[in-house]
Amino acid sequence: MQPLRGILFKVLSVCVFMAMASLIKASSDVVPPGQAVFFRSFFALPIIVGWLAVRRELRHGWKTQNPISHVWRGLVGTTAMGLGFMGLGLLPLPEVTAIGYAAPLLVVIFAAMFLGEDVRAFRLTAVALGMVGVLIVLTPRLSVGAALNTSETLGAIVVLMGAVMAALAQVFVRKMVATETTAAIVFWFTITSSVMALFTLPWGWAVPSWQVALMLVMAGLLGGIGQILLTSSYRYADASLVAPFDYTSMLLALVIGYFIFDEVPTLTMLLGAAIVIFAGVLIIWRERQLGLQRAQQRKATGNVGG
Repeated sequence: MQPLRGILFKVLSVCVFMAMASLIKASSDVVPPGQAVFFRSFFALPIIVGWLAVRRELRHGWKTQNPISHVWRGLVGTTAMGLGFMGLGLLPLPEVTAIGYAAPLLVVIFAAMFLGEDVRAFRLTAVALGMVGVLIVLTPRLSVGAALNTSETLGAIVVLMGAVMAALAQVFVRKMVATETTAAIVFWFTITSSVMALFTLPWGWAVPSWQVALMLVMAGLLGGIGQILLTSSYRYADASLVAPFDYTSMLLALVIGYFIFDEVPTLTMLLGAAIVIFAGVLIIWRERQLGLQRAQQRKATGNVGG
């Protein structure tokens, strides 16, 4: 393990994904979410294929033992992506980022519901605290006065729904890793999301200018690069070590939102985001503690057996 390299790759992946989100947001006035999903997925494909070739996994890396699982994961993940992209066009970037932090909190609940994972009082309390933070971020958008700006209310709803779908997608992946390789999961999601995005054609796709088209192509390429960096980070360091660096995205969102999109964060949003981040870090810390305990138990059992 090379923890510093793993952390570097994780931070780089966060930066790349935030740049991708910024390009999607910049084109959202012209291009509908379904079309953005297609560009994001289709133009990530050459990067993913090149990555498999470099790792000498091109011949076998795409093979799957459970094709239908990729279809379901693709449907849920593509829906999450589309809702997130829609939200980027309706809400400030930092707000979308803060609400999106609900996804890892919901994974804890969904993993207990659908995978039978043991979730005890500490993590449940942290999840509840995090959801309070999400509600604080949402409150200004869902209050009675928010009816005066229905687009932002809609944005809050779709981003939250996107977080729910993203959490479900992560639960699918947790189940799939028992039979599927990481390369196959990444490859087939890129394929399925590209195909599923085409089903939005009847709702109208725009003919973008070359500048907007270039932004969308760049978003796709960055999406592929970000996925590779993210995957690589887990090769060099434990997930519990690199996971907290996800929250550097809030700092990036605040800077990009302020200087690029003229978005000034509210104190309510910052307070809610801080609570969500705190809860997320607590869950990650607890996961790490449990992992260390399981490792010690396995070691002790091995010693006894020897």
